Amino acid sequence: MLLAAPMAVAQGSVQARLLTEDSSLSATRDSVTLRLALSQPVPYRVRLLPAPPRVVLELNTLDWQGMDWPEVAGLRGLRMGHRGDGWARLVLDLAYPMLPETVAQTVQPEDGRAVVELALERAELEAFEARADDESSFAAAYSDHLLHPDAPVRPSRDDPQVLRVMLDPGHGGVDPGAVREGVTEADTVLAFALALQEELLRRSGFKVSMTRTDDSFISLDGRLRAAREARADLFLSLHADALPEGLATGAVVYTLSEDASDETAGLLAARHDRDDLLVGVDLTRNTDDIASVLMSVAWQDTKLRNAALAEALVDGIGAAGLRLHSRPVQSGAFSVLRAPDMPSALLELGFMSSPRDLARLRDPQWRALMARAVADALDLWRVRDTERRALLQR
Repeated sequence: MLLAAPMAVAQGSVQARLLTEDSSLSATRDSVTLRLALSQPVPYRVRLLPAPPRVVLELNTLDWQGMDWPEVAGLRGLRMGHRGDGWARLVLDLAYPMLPETVAQTVQPEDGRAVVELALERAELEAFEARADDESSFAAAYSDHLLHPDAPVRPSRDDPQVLRVMLDPGHGGVDPGAVREGVTEADTVLAFALALQEELLRRSGFKVSMTRTDDSFISLDGRLRAAREARADLFLSLHADALPEGLATGAVVYTLSEDASDETAGLLAARHDRDDLLVGVDLTRNTDDIASVLMSVAWQDTKLRNAALAEALVDGIGAAGLRLHSRPVQSGAFSVLRAPDMPSALLELGFMSSPRDLARLRDPQWRALMARAVADALDLWRVRDTERRALLQR
């Protein structure tokens, strides 16, 4: 039985830490109280398992910090570790049946720190078993890691479910995109897409497809069809535009919005859509159909996932020390992002109109660093998205 719904999600990409000096485990003859002081709030859940009676506490993205727990009356043992999918697990082996009297997370407004408190009180076996989960069902859903004292130690990270990524290097063929000093945007983003594909394939858990692998023109509609055919879980369009001098520099992540977040976003969205007119494709005729789709329930969920994807990309790029635009997340009416049920983002790696950005875009070492940063970001998003969707199903 689920006894505590997850609370606030930890902010940013920083893993929460257990503050050992403020955490405690205490007991009386008929009760046990666990107090976990955390550097920030986390999603959590509590389950009861029978035969023998146990309490399983799971917390999202938590570093246990090597806490040395005391032996207390009421517990036969205690085990802690990580399931390998972003969830930390603490298993309490109860000396006798106990039921939660208090399960709560509080957040300190002054510093954002959190406290998760679990208070257990002695109960009748029949009452405990009535509220306990079936262990086989629980293990099938959440793994059997640490459920028993003799359980084998697992690696800290299991291979997650494969994420099918569609990389979309923009422009190509008759549409070179921006051109500066003889360098085309089409060639620049293709080189980066190939580097990112290689980086992702070196890691476990990714299957990567590309809308183009050479200098060929693919319509916006064709790019979305390719993603559908590949059954992509995520669509990432790659660009490196040129704008008036001094207007933009650094990486920007765009998500879909019918209203552009600023003049630059509107300019880029219009420019990208106009590219299809080069081969006689006019997406404007689809506006009414698209508008109706955007109002669907699927889009409401996808919009949240898009925002999380943009946040993860900014976190990953920023953590690598690479330059970000002063407003790193923006939005616009980019037709290539209009899939209603596929998380999508458009990443401007930089702006070829900026001499510094152009130099970075042409540098193979910078491309490798950016590829690792984006791969880290997609890994981060996958973990966050899996956790979010699992929480919504509870």
